[in-house]
Amino acid sequence: MKIRLGISFSSTNFQNYLRWFDPEVAAGKLELLELKADKSTETDLASCDGFVLTGGCDINSSLYQGEVDYPHKPQEFETERDHFEASIYLFAKKYKKPLLGICRGMQLVQVVEGGKLIQDLGDEANLIHKKAGNEDKKHHIRVEKASLLASITQQQEGLVNSAHHQAIDTSQLGKNLLISAWSEDTQSPEALEYQNKQDLAFMICVQWHPERMEEKEKSPFSENIKQSFLSAISHSN
Repeated sequence: MKIRLGISFSSTNFQNYLRWFDPEVAAGKLELLELKADKSTETDLASCDGFVLTGGCDINSSLYQGEVDYPHKPQEFETERDHFEASIYLFAKKYKKPLLGICRGMQLVQVVEGGKLIQDLGDEANLIHKKAGNEDKKHHIRVEKASLLASITQQQEGLVNSAHHQAIDTSQLGKNLLISAWSEDTQSPEALEYQNKQDLAFMICVQWHPERMEEKEKSPFSENIKQSFLSAISHSN
């Protein structure tokens, strides 16, 4: 049975998310649906077997009682997108559909669950995490033992790419969320999953970009995550 995967639209690098799933689409195992705030309906969501929340613009700081002004604030927020993707997440949670959050997608899950964000990591940490031009940064992460991420990757540490200047605020973590990976350099949170997973669908969020990692087909922090996500969808149908 072909899986229908809903991918939230991002105005930046959206094709990377589609291309990541090219092998499965070509094999006839997967169909992709672009989900956009101004076009998609609840019927579209209901037609999907799983969801990817993509990267992109900072989440509107008013949604988590953040400061109005902060370093590297975007010229404009995409508030309509924020609310739409929140509805995707809540739909997936309610109907137990597997979900993968990437970069901004991870931060959105944190905000929807009542958590806060560090609005800018600061100049020193941004040298490690924030994208410079077209090149992602790279840094090492440490994976929490006994986490879902550890079982997926079979790794306790590894190298990931990085293109963010905001992070999960550990002083106000969202409800029932567990940080399952950390940056070795700055101790910044790098992955989220549910703490109590009982009666909840597969959900993993990562701060890096598995869809555009170098040699992603060989990396357990890309390929293993993709295959585990798709397997969870297959088993939930």
